[in-house]
Amino acid sequence: MESCSFLKQLEFLKLLKGTLVVVSFSYTLLSKQKILLKVKTPLLCWYPKTPGIWTKEQVEAWKPIVDAVHAKGGIFFCQIWHAGRVSNEGLQPNKQSPISCTNKPLTPKVQGQFSTPRKLTTKEVPSVVNDFKLAAQNAIEAGFDGVEIDGANGYLIDQFMKDQVNDRKDHYGGSLENRCRFALEIVEAVVKEIGANRVGFRISPFANYMESGDSNPEALGIYMAESLSKSGILYCHAVEPRMITIGEKKESPHSLLPIRKAFNGTFIVVGGYDKEDGNKVVMKDYADLVAYGRLFLANPDLPRRFELNAPLNKYNRETFYISDPVVGYTDYPFLEDSM
Repeated sequence: MESCSFLKQLEFLKLLKGTLVVVSFSYTLLSKQKILLKVKTPLLCWYPKTPGIWTKEQVEAWKPIVDAVHAKGGIFFCQIWHAGRVSNEGLQPNKQSPISCTNKPLTPKVQGQFSTPRKLTTKEVPSVVNDFKLAAQNAIEAGFDGVEIDGANGYLIDQFMKDQVNDRKDHYGGSLENRCRFALEIVEAVVKEIGANRVGFRISPFANYMESGDSNPEALGIYMAESLSKSGILYCHAVEPRMITIGEKKESPHSLLPIRKAFNGTFIVVGGYDKEDGNKVVMKDYADLVAYGRLFLANPDLPRRFELNAPLNKYNRETFYISDPVVGYTDYPFLEDSM
């Protein structure tokens, strides 16, 4: 599949006026002085023109982009993911079926037609674990500071963890421990390859993205937090319970606090935060860091706007998933450009 235009992304990096860059559609993390930028790269394609990191050519193409971020003092993590059943045959090698922990298909969606997945055999699972390890290795070779393993949003790792998707009868299905085995084997492999201090993990236990819900999300979140703590990884990045579905913030009786208490490292929260909410949860020790996605996408100088209490650009949801490398991604104005 054709990848995103790295040259156009590099042009945008050269226009940086602060400490932030947004490359493709990524979640960016704001702390006191440092910016941690993440870019999402799949192990196999889901969207056309999605940037990847599974070939030597892709690794080389990332290097000038990573160098440009580092030149501005940024910390750059590569989020590695596998879509699993959230795909179709047209985006797979040799038009084969997408893989998952199940044969259950997704309901057809407006954004794309999903093919019926093929359930991985027990013997095939280690090869997918190895794919994540190789992606992490490639990310470090490209110069990234680390990787975030995406175990959220209904993609392959999340599919394994959630009991409303995982119907396996082997040691990757059934009990909570078995359903989390795949995720933790990936963490173990990646940590062994690049070091625990270069690894983060993203989780959305309460979400039902892509029809991936769970009957006991708090137990899932706590178990994963405790297990991730044992691995010694750098951070856990958790999606708020109010973000049950993509783009919709709803009232929820649940909280990430039990999961936060179960994790020993840096705890990052994301999901519908503004400046005031973000400051509040950090002050209350509910989280160490707050991630902003849509606001950062639309405001490439978001830290400065927060500092000045300046008005924010409104994001355009209709351009979130289009394949143009500029429109909706790098064309939002900086503060001085909009005045």
